[in-house]
Amino acid sequence: MALKLLHEAETDDPILSVVNLIDLFLVIIAALLVTVAQNPLMNPFSHRDVTVITDPGKPSMEVLIKKGEKIEKYKANGHIGSGDGEKAGVAYRMKDGSMVYVPEGGAPAAAASAP
Repeated sequence: MALKLLHEAETDDPILSVVNLIDLFLVIIAALLVTVAQNPLMNPFSHRDVTVITDPGKPSMEVLIKKGEKIEKYKANGHIGSGDGEKAGVAYRMKDGSMVYVPEGGAPAAAASAP
């Protein structure tokens, strides 16, 4: 009788299939952790600010901005240069690379800054 137990096939043991399922779930969890660690928007350990632009220049363009734990999503509306602002002045690039801003209304004060 003891000899029969030694020659019993291992495939008859139901616990082996449970062990295989646990191994499969461990591999899936490891793959998900690697994916999250490589994605700059989903990585909870990253303290950097991230900006992601999808489909740049197209009507379906989206901008995702992550600042700390806050994620903002902006979607293009298809109109170029649209907004509620108004022209505040004119900026000129000088030959030395500096920028000069001239406010609207011809005020003589100009602010220069290096590039």
